[in-house]
Amino acid sequence: MTSGPFPREVYVAGVGMTAFGRHEGKRSAELGQEAVRAALADAGLAYEAVEIAYCGHVLQGPTAGQKVLYGVGMTGIPIFNVENACASGTSALRAAAMAVGHGMADVALAVGFEAMGRGAIPTAGDERLASAGRQGVPALPALFANLFNEHARRYGTTVEQMAMVSVKNRAYGAKNPRAQFHEAVTLEDVLASREVAPPLRLMMCCPTTSGGAAAVVTSADIARGTRRPIRIVASVLQSDPMPSSADSLAGITEINRRTMQAAYDQAGIGPDQIDCAEIHDCFSIAEIIHYENLGLCAPGEGGRFIEQGLARARVQVSTSGGLLAKGHPLGATGVAQVVEAVEQLRGASGPRQVPNARLALTHCQGFGGAVGVHLFAA
Repeated sequence: MTSGPFPREVYVAGVGMTAFGRHEGKRSAELGQEAVRAALADAGLAYEAVEIAYCGHVLQGPTAGQKVLYGVGMTGIPIFNVENACASGTSALRAAAMAVGHGMADVALAVGFEAMGRGAIPTAGDERLASAGRQGVPALPALFANLFNEHARRYGTTVEQMAMVSVKNRAYGAKNPRAQFHEAVTLEDVLASREVAPPLRLMMCCPTTSGGAAAVVTSADIARGTRRPIRIVASVLQSDPMPSSADSLAGITEINRRTMQAAYDQAGIGPDQIDCAEIHDCFSIAEIIHYENLGLCAPGEGGRFIEQGLARARVQVSTSGGLLAKGHPLGATGVAQVVEAVEQLRGASGPRQVPNARLALTHCQGFGGAVGVHLFAA
């Protein structure tokens, strides 16, 4: 493993999150505050130790980060609001890690939060996504239905294989008290759920959700005084390259493969060394394609890979339940993935625990576009 992504070592010293779910009547500021207080308590640090903060959110307004943190303390620190679609939380973590890694601060805070209503994820104002919509079908489900159709045309991927992803992630969610959905489901349940964007069924689509998650990021010196810090060994955030082809899958393959490979190179490891991975499974077909992007199987083999029970890889994927079961509060998701990674590497994931987990990966994609990948080592 290499010396790390920054001039000095960076650690996650504390994590915290709310349960994900409806939280009817709760404001996003309350959810963010709950997560921040939990992360600080986990690190054993007071808010006064925090020197800089990055707040990921999408729908909460331009100074929502201040509304969260002013309820925890008003110390005059710089507070940055980070909006990068579904990658907002992972972008906030990346910024906090850069601040510590480059010596701007010894303690930085990354927090993500969102309060969302029912229905499809809003995409108003994004012309590229809006063009994917169909009559009566929301843009994002339509986009991923189109991705499935093309993947199926090329590689023979089936609707049943998509359903297997949902079954797996709902099984993990049933073991996660902070997940939105706690019920295991069968293949038949998934296939019988209503069609949202044919052939995608409701249980193949992540729910809109409310919640908050936070991570305290520190230098090595500070980390030594905390309970059980976890080192960040790779941190990469990239945007879309100039389109190289008319490939209809390029938007979910090119940026993700490039970002993931950069993270592997940064850490000096390969995909066969990852023990657990939280990936952006906003729709079941996304997880299938990300198996390929992650390097767990060859391009085109993602459907067969889930059908074989991920048997050819040591890695366990979406042990939190993923977006499909844990839920997807847009700004919080990337940081919540870090919570799962840190707890897995600490051996603190209860019935979801991956035995002897030493390396964990988090991956989040915001269409529009941004992809963030982080690697963590116990």
